[in-house]
Amino acid sequence: MDISDLTARARCLARPGERRVLGIAGPPGAGKSTLAGRITDALGPLAVLVPMDGFHLAQAELARLGRAGRKGAPDTFDAAGYAALLRRLRAPEPGTVVYAPAFDRSLEEPVAGAVPVPPEVPLVVTEGNYLLHGEGPWAPVRGLLDEAWYLEADDAARVTGLVERHVRYGKARADAERWVARSDEANARLVAPGRERADLVVRRGPDPRP
Repeated sequence: MDISDLTARARCLARPGERRVLGIAGPPGAGKSTLAGRITDALGPLAVLVPMDGFHLAQAELARLGRAGRKGAPDTFDAAGYAALLRRLRAPEPGTVVYAPAFDRSLEEPVAGAVPVPPEVPLVVTEGNYLLHGEGPWAPVRGLLDEAWYLEADDAARVTGLVERHVRYGKARADAERWVARSDEANARLVAPGRERADLVVRRGPDPRP
């Protein structure tokens, strides 16, 4: 499916007077945030993007836990907090704007209250690695999504893109390559079984656009 088909499918979920949640999962570097952003941009006032990455634990907390070297692993997020936000988003209160967190890649830190979700918006699009992860505190998330997509990508292009992203945000190339091999690809292996829990599998080729 191309972006126009995917946007049309998302538009069917955006029914005024109702609140639906569309989740886009997949391994690191697959292009989830790009796809989710293009869909929400195309839908305009019908959709808001709420990224899972806003629930990264702060760098200081990761250091305290001894998990800074595995940032991005399932236990380095507030998964229960993310699920709680999804429950709240599924049941909007009239006149109440819900504020969701975002993630600032330049700071490598979550930013609270960065994404306003007005109650009248019919579709929330959320994206992240672990939406279809069936273990621990992530297990309830699948049941909170009205529809779930799994975005898979050419592995060589995905890994190259991850390295370039880390370099762009300040890592030396050798450090970026080591991080991708040690951390990002370990996370990709954890994410892969979630493919079977998706309503739709979207294949991204070497081109960064679905």
